[in-house]
Amino acid sequence: ALAKPGRDPRDDLDAPILRTDVLTMEDLKEGMMLKGTVRNVVAFGAFVDIGVKQDGLVHVSEMANRFIRDPHEVVSVGDVVDVRVVSVDKQRGRIALSMKKEEAAPAKKGRSSPTWAVRD
Repeated sequence: ALAKPGRDPRDDLDAPILRTDVLTMEDLKEGMMLKGTVRNVVAFGAFVDIGVKQDGLVHVSEMANRFIRDPHEVVSVGDVVDVRVVSVDKQRGRIALSMKKEEAAPAKKGRSSPTWAVRD
């Protein structure tokens, strides 16, 4: 239960530390690393203020390199997090973010000969 019903507790949060070169959705580029402040945590992820008009969503599947059942296990409202821009949908006003750590270059997936194949 809220201590003061009818009042948004997110208004009390510190302002996020923002980049001065990212002011609108048009400034966002896929792969860009940003700092943001968690503004809301819901069952399917967390909304993060990254300094543009629209908050970005970190889907629960993008919060860690392991399975996360509940986003509250990883973040709380007010946390400052490092995020990577996954995609920007300007028409729908949506920003997809990830908190996953970049892994080393993944092994290439493709059709390769199995190790047991006999070659002439």
